Amino acid sequence: MGLRAFLAKRVVYSVFLLLLVIMVDFFLFILMPGDPTIFLAPIDPAGGILSPEERKEREEILKRVWGYGDPYYVQLMKYMRNLLTWTFGKSILYKTDVTKAMFWRIPYTLLLIGGSTIISIIIGVILGVMAVQKRGGIFDSGAVVTSLVFNALPSFWIGMVFLLIFYINLGWFPNAGAFPREWALKGFPTPVTITNSVSLDGLRLVLTLDSGQFIKLIGGYLRHLFLPMATLVIVTAGGWLIFTRASMLEVLGEDYVLTAKAKGLTERGVMFKHVLKNASLPIVTSIALSFGFVLGGALITEAVFTYPGLGQMTFQAIMYRDYSILMAFFYVMSICVIIANIIADLLYGVLDPRIRYG
Repeated sequence: MGLRAFLAKRVVYSVFLLLLVIMVDFFLFILMPGDPTIFLAPIDPAGGILSPEERKEREEILKRVWGYGDPYYVQLMKYMRNLLTWTFGKSILYKTDVTKAMFWRIPYTLLLIGGSTIISIIIGVILGVMAVQKRGGIFDSGAVVTSLVFNALPSFWIGMVFLLIFYINLGWFPNAGAFPREWALKGFPTPVTITNSVSLDGLRLVLTLDSGQFIKLIGGYLRHLFLPMATLVIVTAGGWLIFTRASMLEVLGEDYVLTAKAKGLTERGVMFKHVLKNASLPIVTSIALSFGFVLGGALITEAVFTYPGLGQMTFQAIMYRDYSILMAFFYVMSICVIIANIIADLLYGVLDPRIRYG
């Protein structure tokens, strides 16, 4: 089967898979006990406490407004139509379009989760190769034990320890947010200024770069990014080390490895050019899936550091049963995972010529 036929087959398969995911997500949230009217009904603009009859009446009104009173099949049809047309509706929590609420948070999540994922993969794979090179030694045993310990520790506990050390005791890093609070009041640093210049050729725009303001802007974001990113790297890097080590040990005794050593290649050359390359297929699958879940964010870590990403928004949506955000969130994440799987399948043929698209 050629590449085009393979892609066409995977696209058709992915469409049916996406429809199945949409239906599962719908029933998963709709059949959960409770609904958003629990939080919205007690609101009384006139003040005071609502009676049980008044509260029940208001709940019924809210259910009709938000569509929760419709039959399940009607809600499902509306739900599928809205998701497939990328119409996510209004957020009950933020009182605005879900698309707008998610859009400005995506860069923060990509920066935090994407950056920590890349750093974790690089550190974990390199240390995994070094552990295989020195297998059975002190470095190998220490790396495996340390990885297992940090991989088992809760991320929120590590985050709180970091806050205790680096924020409360040392005061090196801030405790919350993605940028300094005073920027919201006094304005953000402006590294680039645009001015008008009049010359013989007419009016021209002149761009001026202020290096001091640029460093201040980048430094402010990096200081707020360091602790949550360090937390995620410490928790996840050990998993990549163990996974890389296990994958390489499976192919270490193959004939082509022994042949490469017999040709006089260095230990490092054998590990990276032969062992790691042939053991990379399961690693590529895990990497693709991890990037597929990037938009999911780290719910607990972002909640601990009050980092304004998709993870924190999802955590708040769960607390208030904001189904509009939750359904949109899982829909977008499902698409990312499906695309990541297709990319992983394509990379298989690049890494291993013996694999054919079929």
